[in-house]
Amino acid sequence: MRAWSTAINAGNDEQAAALFAPGAIVVQGAQVTLATHADAVRWNSGLPCAGHIESVAPEGEQVTAVFVLGNRPGHYCSGPGQKAAAIFTVHAGKIVLWHQIPVPGSGAGAPQV
Repeated sequence: MRAWSTAINAGNDEQAAALFAPGAIVVQGAQVTLATHADAVRWNSGLPCAGHIESVAPEGEQVTAVFVLGNRPGHYCSGPGQKAAAIFTVHAGKIVLWHQIPVPGSGAGAPQV
């Protein structure tokens, strides 16, 4: 999760995609399966904002991370300074689930990462 954030913040979609397992599930409104590495590159390249980790809360196999959104090289972020959150499940060093959720305790919906 930290390596993914570092790659996204640097605008390195290839490196970010390499952290996803084949068949990983991403949920950001709709659920998508990243069947191939190319799918993972496309999905990561579509994220408009950087996400600087503010907090991490592990719970069993899952980790909830809260990010502060920022500008990302080559992309336009409409919400710098806003917070976003995602649940990560990692197996054998690869992300198998990335699920955007509302920021814990905010009572608000999830902004687009």
